[in-house]
Amino acid sequence: MTRLQALDPKETTGKSKELFDAVQAKLGMVPNMMRTMGNSPAVLEGYLGLSEALGKGSLGGKLGELLAVTVAESNVCNYCLSAHSFIGEKLVGIDTDSIQAARDGNHANPKIDAALKFAKSLIEKNGRVSSEDVETVKAAGYSDGEVGEIVANVALNIFTNYFNNTANTDIDFPLVEVAG
Repeated sequence: MTRLQALDPKETTGKSKELFDAVQAKLGMVPNMMRTMGNSPAVLEGYLGLSEALGKGSLGGKLGELLAVTVAESNVCNYCLSAHSFIGEKLVGIDTDSIQAARDGNHANPKIDAALKFAKSLIEKNGRVSSEDVETVKAAGYSDGEVGEIVANVALNIFTNYFNNTANTDIDFPLVEVAG
């Protein structure tokens, strides 16, 4: 049972209504996570703003989705794991084997693998990564800016994981459950 109420976009007014309308126009729906975030327009606007900014970054949509899968698995968030598995496969074109491997922070491509392992290190070490961790991801071919984008993607996904785990958001994507 949900612990925070998802708003009905048809009955919502004010800033949340404006944000819901923009999401509806872009996605063709307002996912339950965003409907729940809409209880605070500041929360929804903050999420949408950072998400949009990172979408314009240099990492690309595929790596962003793989990072989201790695983080969701690490933080035991079935909502985000379900959403990003669906988005990754159906909208971004990531093969199911890569999505499955990303759940454990792995990828067949060494550069992508380094980014996912760095993301796992960020989570496991609460952001207190070592110089060696940073040098390893940079040696895989990531610039200082791209390392910053990986950190920002991890932070954004930790936010959504924590939000959905707190709200116990109803999953409106095909269910993918975190392993054991």
